[in-house]
Amino acid sequence: MQDEGRLDCIVKGANVVLRDRVQIADIGIKDGVIVQIASELPVPSKTTVDASGLYAMAGVVDAHVHLYEPGLGEWEGFDCGSAALAAGGATTFLDMPLYGQPPTVSAEALRIKLAAARTIGSHIDYGLWGGLSADNLEELEPLAEAGVIGFKAVMSSTGHEEGGFRSVDDVALFEGMKAIAGMNRVLAVHAESEEVVSALTGKLARRKPRMPRDYAAARPIAAELDAVRRALLFAERTECPLHLVHLSSPQAIDAAWEAKMNGLNVTVETCPHYLVFTDEEAERLGTLAKCAPPIRGAREREGLWARLAEGKVDLVASDHSPCPPWMKPEAGDEYFAARAGISGGQSMLELIIDEGYWKRGLPLPLLSKVLSEAPAKRFGLLPRKGRLAVGCDADIVLVNLDAPYELRAEQLLYRHRHSAYAGRRFRSRVVLTMNRGKAVYTADTGIGTAREGEWQRTAAEQKRRRKLI
Repeated sequence: MQDEGRLDCIVKGANVVLRDRVQIADIGIKDGVIVQIASELPVPSKTTVDASGLYAMAGVVDAHVHLYEPGLGEWEGFDCGSAALAAGGATTFLDMPLYGQPPTVSAEALRIKLAAARTIGSHIDYGLWGGLSADNLEELEPLAEAGVIGFKAVMSSTGHEEGGFRSVDDVALFEGMKAIAGMNRVLAVHAESEEVVSALTGKLARRKPRMPRDYAAARPIAAELDAVRRALLFAERTECPLHLVHLSSPQAIDAAWEAKMNGLNVTVETCPHYLVFTDEEAERLGTLAKCAPPIRGAREREGLWARLAEGKVDLVASDHSPCPPWMKPEAGDEYFAARAGISGGQSMLELIIDEGYWKRGLPLPLLSKVLSEAPAKRFGLLPRKGRLAVGCDADIVLVNLDAPYELRAEQLLYRHRHSAYAGRRFRSRVVLTMNRGKAVYTADTGIGTAREGEWQRTAAEQKRRRKLI
């Protein structure tokens, strides 16, 4: 009885990033939940974290992550992938359905993936996407019933057509949207026109060597914009909630914003690599910076930042997409054959603070919103996730805003320690990541041994299941 009023932990004296301001305060935690935020908490606690001079932000909710379980854990698995994300300040990630063996396109495949997650363990909490493929319409409702956070479809070739996750044509996309519209789920769409991409790639087939600039020419903004407009039209006709992933151009964001202003239920994301790099830097970095859509020019990069500042970019996600080094050969004749995808989950928060707060003067509450609150809200994880507020999970990241360091390959926690960001100088640094009140990473001691991350379903789904019980 003597511990009844005692807190488990107090995060003391932090600059707490709230929804509309930053204030120095203590954060009281009990049973993994934030129970108090006040200028000073005299209540006794079992442990105290001295956060003086540090900034406390809501743990990042990374809505776009590829960890490849089951079957391809040698690329990246729940163990090392979740460790890297935790080191980058993430406390929840949403894992995409494409590349597992099997991909998550059926309720049985979801069961297999969930079993892998629970057997291997995750350092932080996670949700699982289901897939809308070319031929799995009958599996969408069972996937929703089984607890997927939403669905993912790809409008251009996935590169894994034979592996079970097939891209969608217009008919499959439209029919899938009609089905998903009544399931209280969101459809996330990779929007690039396969017709445009394949035609331009074919025209470049004889060019030797084919360089990063040729790859970008084969996947122009026009290919993104064409697919975005079709997805928006289909969403309007079906009333399906739509989320456009990893948009690389301000033009695509403007098209989605216009549709939103006309009443469409649509959100958009962009990624750190589009906000940090330019096409010139991508060419210098070679295959490490190859991604789809490709990285654009400086004008597009600044256009993305301008729209983020205006509130037109709903969220930022890493699209963490690692692979073994042999799949990223040196640029030149092999560039088109190299796998697309950037290992970046560990660096996202620090990049956005450096580029957004320090370089462009954007307020921390806005940056926290696009990294944490907005994805939690869009994918049904509020009120537990995404905010520093009483009643929310104690998912907290402490950041030293002025602790310059150079990211070295040996500091990466990915299965394969290569990244387009290795060698980069950072100004800000994650000091501690806390998931439901427990420290899972510190800059001093590294990642903890416990893997106690929990599977997250939408708040509506959890409420429905409680009623059934």
